[in-house]
Amino acid sequence: MAQWERLRQLSAVYWQQLHELYDRDGLPMDVRHYLSAWIEKQEWQRAARDNDFAMVLYQVLLQNLDIQHSRFVQEESFLQQHNIRRYKQSFQRYQDEPYVLASTIQWFLDKEKEILASAELSEQVQLLQVEQEAMETTCQQELQRKMAGLRNDVQCLEHAIICLEEQQDEFDFKFQTYKMEAVTDEAKKNERKKILQSLVNNLNDNRKSTLADLNKLLDRAEDLIDLLVRKELVDWQRRQQRSCIGAPDNVCLDQLEKWFTCVAMCLFQVREFLNKLDELVGKMTYENDPIKAQKPALNKRVYALLEDLLKSSFVVETQPSMPQGKGPLVLRTNVQFSVKTRLLVKFPELNHSMKVNVSMSRETPQIKGYRRFNVLGTATKDLNMAESLSGGMVADFRHLSLKEQKSGGSGKGISEISLSVTEELHIIYFNTVFELKGFSVELQASSLPVVIISNSSQQQSAWASILWFNMLSLDPKDIMFFATVPAAPWPQFGEMLSWQFLSATKRGLDDDQRKMIAHKLFGKQQNYDICQVTWSKFSKENGPETFWVWFDGILVMVKTYLENIWKEGLIMGFVSRGKEKLLLKKKKRGTFLLRFSESVVGGITFSWVEMDSAGEPDIKTVQPFTKTDLCQIPFHEIIRNFQILEAENVPESPLLFLYPDTPKDEAFGKWYNEKSGDENPYKKYIKTKLMFVSKENTLEARSPMSCDMTQGDCPEPMNGLYGEAAEQEDEPHLLQPQLETFQDPMLSSALEPLEDDGLLYPSFTDSDFIQPDPFLTDFNILAPSLLPAQTCGGIFQ
Repeated sequence: MAQWERLRQLSAVYWQQLHELYDRDGLPMDVRHYLSAWIEKQEWQRAARDNDFAMVLYQVLLQNLDIQHSRFVQEESFLQQHNIRRYKQSFQRYQDEPYVLASTIQWFLDKEKEILASAELSEQVQLLQVEQEAMETTCQQELQRKMAGLRNDVQCLEHAIICLEEQQDEFDFKFQTYKMEAVTDEAKKNERKKILQSLVNNLNDNRKSTLADLNKLLDRAEDLIDLLVRKELVDWQRRQQRSCIGAPDNVCLDQLEKWFTCVAMCLFQVREFLNKLDELVGKMTYENDPIKAQKPALNKRVYALLEDLLKSSFVVETQPSMPQGKGPLVLRTNVQFSVKTRLLVKFPELNHSMKVNVSMSRETPQIKGYRRFNVLGTATKDLNMAESLSGGMVADFRHLSLKEQKSGGSGKGISEISLSVTEELHIIYFNTVFELKGFSVELQASSLPVVIISNSSQQQSAWASILWFNMLSLDPKDIMFFATVPAAPWPQFGEMLSWQFLSATKRGLDDDQRKMIAHKLFGKQQNYDICQVTWSKFSKENGPETFWVWFDGILVMVKTYLENIWKEGLIMGFVSRGKEKLLLKKKKRGTFLLRFSESVVGGITFSWVEMDSAGEPDIKTVQPFTKTDLCQIPFHEIIRNFQILEAENVPESPLLFLYPDTPKDEAFGKWYNEKSGDENPYKKYIKTKLMFVSKENTLEARSPMSCDMTQGDCPEPMNGLYGEAAEQEDEPHLLQPQLETFQDPMLSSALEPLEDDGLLYPSFTDSDFIQPDPFLTDFNILAPSLLPAQTCGGIFQ
């Protein structure tokens, strides 16, 4: 199938990528469409190297355009005639350098192949996910089948022991009768002995058979325990780790509880069977009795299997968390937290009979400055079925707190490894004793490592540590993880970032948003999957503003003020200035998009298309809005009422269509305040908002990024309505008197650092910023006193 036809059959997501590709100058989509068959058959790579050959293809291309134009003339398609004529004229610029056109067309064809490859990879991933789900279902079905087989073996063994007891009773009756009759006839006596001997031989064979069946049953139980403890429970623990950092994984324990309980009940029945065999041996035994020979080993094996199962069955169902914490596993001294443990082996007779004690480990790593804590509050609770919605055996601790112990002097063997407070990992332990039907074993469960802070300012950094550990560590007890902290592969890291949005707002990051973040972290790469993010780049770089501080600022802002429009997919969010311009420059006037600020932590801005005097698109950008603004005006109301003062101070809304082409009111109307116009309660506040605006459309902001056509981030001189370049102004004293004269509730946000054209975060690139633009002397603030009475006094109306 032709490449263009394959592209046309892709889903809307990839069609959007195709539209973005052909938003570039170079090859109009109409030409690509109408000449698709011819274009795909030509050797454009050769033409890019051979100017004479390129000239031949160039001439044929123009001839094909003439032919296509003639067709539209016959069809009386006036608009298409006009477009084809315009495209042919635009191609005239390649007359002296046709190889440039050949290179451009080849570039577009290569990008199309990348889109096709991405779509095919996505299909393969979806197929693998379906296969993975099917495989998980198959594994569970296989485990259920083995579980049913174990129960069936227990029933068969129970029947075999009953038969064995009946057979032994028959022998005992005949043997006692034989002794009482005192037969003197040797022939009859020998015949009776032969019968009794035959009964003994059969009894011996049946005892051996029963013991063999018992060993097979224990083999099956051992296999099941290995599956439950070494696979299913480990998988659940890994899912719990992921769910603690936002993954939508299933961490319900009900099914595991059924499986653990089933195996435990079967093993306790086996212990009863062994006791029954003891009774039979007590009534009758003989030389080389197989029960006497094999029973000690069987008892030992059953004990080991039960111990293995039960020690693994005591788990922490809900990890420690504070009521107002950023997430689980971050605890603060002297602040109450809750945690819930669960016993997966459910015996109703044990309800309220097992006591669970909470403690911190006394054996702490020999690290200089490593803190130690005591657990305060109700540190002992019964396992019971009343505190669980599903009726499980749980101990729900709701009023625990931690207090730091007084530090002692450094002893011998203290390591010089240095960990920050938020890199210290601590484990909380839970101990109990299982006692049932003469079987006793001590059980211990442990929490995932927690980070313990002493004040709320450490919470953001502590949560970063929890994210990093549970994203990467496969050892849930590795409290020395941050001594030699590993880097995170991009696929895992990008997925973790998406989980943060998913858990906070029910909508994660899409592929384009993750790709944009990857591009900012690693620059242009052929394959981001092989890239890695270091712990220091994520949360430990020198300076207060790390990647995590920037990302978390956006997350908090979206969760607090923008959740509704984020869930609706109205915020493009993670997009650079260069990419933004490429998306907007081919759109009609009034098209706008929403993106997160690249330099203002917790800021969101929007850019829109204006037309300059020459009819060319002019992209303008508003200064970022932060919580200072959003806590007083809903963002949709800002978008609804946003106006600028055009010529002669006539207010006009520049925001008409949300990218790509959704009317503004259609996109945001469902959240508008019912009152409009001057009755809108936000109107008066909006009128007082002072914002930066250029007096003439001459302010140019340049990006420090290098031109990257393949990534769609090719920055060009841009007329900024507010220059996110304004932060580089060389004469701030010109603005200061006006700032001091006109103070208003939102003016503080206007004084925050303005948006730049750098990479996603300033510390991610070593690029030098462009020097201040000389046109910045024209940069002013419009103030109420400078405007006619009927106007708003600022960029808002």
